[in-house]
Amino acid sequence: MAGIGKAIVIGGGIGGPVAAMALQQAGIEATVYEAYDGPATGVGGALSIAPNGRQALAAIGADAAVAAAGRPMRAMVMQSWTGKRLAEFGAPERLPAQLLIWRSDLYRALYAEATRRGIRIEHGKRLVSLHDATNAHGGGSVHGGGVRAAFADGSTAIGDVLIGADGIRSTVRSAIDPDAPAPRYAGLLGFGARCTGEGLVPTGPKMHMVFGKRAFFGYQIEPDEAGWFANLPHPTPMRAAEAQRVPTEEWLRRIAEAFRDDRTPAVEMVRRSRPEDLVITGGLEDIPTVPVWHKASVVLLGDAAHATSPSSGQGASLAIESAVQLARCLRDLPVPQAFAEYERMRRERVERIIKMASRTNADKAAGPIARVLRDALMPIAMKAFGDPEKFAWQFDYPIDFAAPVVPLAAAVR
Repeated sequence: MAGIGKAIVIGGGIGGPVAAMALQQAGIEATVYEAYDGPATGVGGALSIAPNGRQALAAIGADAAVAAAGRPMRAMVMQSWTGKRLAEFGAPERLPAQLLIWRSDLYRALYAEATRRGIRIEHGKRLVSLHDATNAHGGGSVHGGGVRAAFADGSTAIGDVLIGADGIRSTVRSAIDPDAPAPRYAGLLGFGARCTGEGLVPTGPKMHMVFGKRAFFGYQIEPDEAGWFANLPHPTPMRAAEAQRVPTEEWLRRIAEAFRDDRTPAVEMVRRSRPEDLVITGGLEDIPTVPVWHKASVVLLGDAAHATSPSSGQGASLAIESAVQLARCLRDLPVPQAFAEYERMRRERVERIIKMASRTNADKAAGPIARVLRDALMPIAMKAFGDPEKFAWQFDYPIDFAAPVVPLAAAVR
């Protein structure tokens, strides 16, 4: 091990608990500090854990716990608003099935697994400043090296490294780079809900994605339960809190109206959804590139470093991958070298996926003229998606946790 004994992990969402488990497996003690006062149960809509995310979870023995909380999703079926089937594609059969999972269920599974392993997660710890021995963030220093985190409740934590897994509006990112870019709005608002699937045509383990006439709709129907999500074009950004101030009954009405001309089960599924079950996630956002991923003893992880919009289907999986790879680097290399190698491993891959999702968002938010062109060209473009191996670069990302990390320069020599 490269001499790291203790890590501070800021953020208890998805990347934070995974990072703590991976660090523990690497022989590094990690404590997770979460700003919210209690566990985030019941928060968030549906998301997917791609095969690559499951491979990363398997590398630290956590895949079974997550798989038990989700449903398999073997393929995605693309449709036009007319009901025309454009394409069906998915990961190669040799890989684990993609999982459809509600964020609250994923959070619950990771939280339970982390605490089962003896990892400490402290709540009500909103970060206000960082103080690094070699490069202070917010003033002050830590005698003898390492980094100190100061929280709003007056408490502090000291560690050899600090990992910022605190989301797209990361406090840690702003601390190490005051000029860091802000999130970019994708022109879409996100919604989702569960409803009964009784009487609807089952989709089986396939997610149907519909480029609607006015908005985008995704759904999966099982006999016992159905779930859907919608992306509605909206000219101005709306944070989740702002969107949630609009009555849920009004949002359900607007969503149903957006799909009134589409030949899909969208309107029926929306009408079956109870207002109290509607999840409102607000504007879809991403950050194309974050120039500074690390500084001194501080490093970014997940959306803090590489925020992709939900349209990628990869946000959670990329955070999980990064958490596992970062732990391997810290296990085997001195801190400056570990952070540099972690960034080298991850940056090109994650930014390529962010860029792909941005193109998808443009199709979802197409205006009347662009929509006509999109609908005319998409069947031709979708023909290229028939071969699952075309997606292997994205979905097949095995991690051998035990393998030593060798920096690229040393490997070339």
